[in-house]
Amino acid sequence: MKKILALALFAAAFVSCKKEATTTTETVTNDTITKTEEPAVERTGYTIGDEATDFSLKGTDDKMYSLSQFTDAKGYIVIFTCNHCPYAKAYEERIVALDTKYKSLGYPVIAINPNDPTAQPEDSFDLMKTRAKEKGFTFPYLFDEGQKIYPQYGATKTPHVFVLNKENGKNIVKYIGAIDNNHENPNDVTEKYVEAAVDALLKNEPIKQTETVAIGCTIKVKK
Repeated sequence: MKKILALALFAAAFVSCKKEATTTTETVTNDTITKTEEPAVERTGYTIGDEATDFSLKGTDDKMYSLSQFTDAKGYIVIFTCNHCPYAKAYEERIVALDTKYKSLGYPVIAINPNDPTAQPEDSFDLMKTRAKEKGFTFPYLFDEGQKIYPQYGATKTPHVFVLNKENGKNIVKYIGAIDNNHENPNDVTEKYVEAAVDALLKNEPIKQTETVAIGCTIKVKK
C-alpha cells in the first residue's frame, strides 16, 4: 500500500513539473493562428522600475529618432510590432488610436520593428515604409537594424508594449505587456491595459496592473 501511494505521489509531482515547464501559446503559420504547447521562455531585459536607455533608430521617413528628441513628452508608449504578423495587423488601428489619444497628453507612441528581414522578408525596411503609408501611421515606425534594441527591453512578441515615464530625467519602465485583453475583436475588449497604465500616470496614481502577458508572433531572429 505504501509503495502504491509513493508511486502515485511521484506521478503527480511529475505531471506538475511538466505543466510548469510548458506554456500554452498561440503561434502563427501562413496567417493562421493556432494554439500549441511549447517550453516556457523566461523573459529577460527591463523590469518594472528599470531605466530604459535611449536609442537612435531610423524611421520610415528616413529620419533618425531617439527618445530625447521628444522634449515635451512626459513618457512614451514603446511598441515592438511588425508588418507581417496577424496579431500586429489586428492591433494597427488600436495603436493609431493610442497615439491619437495620448500624444497630445505627453505620451506618444514609438513603434519599433524588431524582426530581421532575412528571417522574415515581409518585415523589410522598404515594406515598413509601404505599411506605414497604407495604414496611415501617425507615429514614428522605426527599424531595429542589427536587432540591438529589442533584447535590451526584453521584447519577445509582436506586439509587445513598454510604457515609459520620465522621472528626474530618466525614462522609467512602468508597464510591460499586451495592449488589451482581446486581440481578435476590439469590440470585445474588457480590459485596456495600456490605457489604464497611462491614465494612472497622468493622474499621478499607482498603476494597478504593471505587467501582462504579451500575445503575438515571436520575434524573428537572423539565423
